[in-house]
Amino acid sequence: MKKTRNMMALILVSIFLGLILSIQFKTINKSIGEGVLPTQRAQQLAVELKKAQQEKEAQTNRIEELENKIEQYEKGGVENNVYAENLYKDTMKYRALAGYTDLVGAGIVLEIHDPPVDVQFGEGYSIVDELDLILQVISVLNAAEAEAISINDQRYTGFTEIVRAGNHIEINGVSNSSPITIKAIGNPDTLESALAIKRGIVWQLRNYDYIVHLTQDTNITIPKYRKVKEFIYASPVEETMN
Repeated sequence: MKKTRNMMALILVSIFLGLILSIQFKTINKSIGEGVLPTQRAQQLAVELKKAQQEKEAQTNRIEELENKIEQYEKGGVENNVYAENLYKDTMKYRALAGYTDLVGAGIVLEIHDPPVDVQFGEGYSIVDELDLILQVISVLNAAEAEAISINDQRYTGFTEIVRAGNHIEINGVSNSSPITIKAIGNPDTLESALAIKRGIVWQLRNYDYIVHLTQDTNITIPKYRKVKEFIYASPVEETMN
C-alpha cells in the first residue's frame, strides 16, 4: 500500500513538472519566435540593428549633401548684392543662435565619469541619475556666456529635452549613457573659472566622488541641432505702427 502511494505521488509530481515545462516552452516561443533559438534571435537583432544604423548614416549623409547644395545656392544669390549679402549674414547668425549650424571655436571640455563601484557591497550610482547636476552645468555655462553647448555631441538648444529613460538619458531623442562629455564654445578662461570656482559645480561633482576632467581646447566642434521644430500653436505677434 505504501509502495502504491509513493508511486502515485511520483506520477503526480511528474505531471506537474511536465505542465511547468510545457508552459515555459510556450512562453519562450511567443517571446523569441517559433522554432528560433535565443542565440539565433540575438543574431537577427544584431543584423537588423546594423542595417538600421547604415540606413540612418546614409540618410544623414544625404541630408548634409542637400544642406551643402542649399548653402551654395544661398551664397550664389548674394554676389554683387549688398542687401542680399546682409540678409544672408543675418540668416546665418540666427541659424547659429537657433543651433541649426555646425560651429567651431575655442572653449572647454568637461568629462564626467561615474564613481568606482563599491567592491564590498557591489553598489554604484551614475551621472545619468543626476539630471539636476547636468542641468546645473548647462546653467553655469550659459551664465558664463557660452556661445554653443553640446552634451555627448548633441547640440543643446532651447528645444533640447534631457529626460531619464531606464538606465540612460534621452538627449534630443538620442540615448546616452555615462560618461557624459559637455563641450562649450566661448572664452576658455571665463568658462573654466565659472565651472571650477570654489564650491562650484565641479567641486560638487568631485565631492560626490564623480571623476571629473576639465580642460581648455582651442578647436572645439559642436554639431548642429538635427531635429526640425514646427510651430503649430505659436505665431509671431505683428507689430502695429502707432
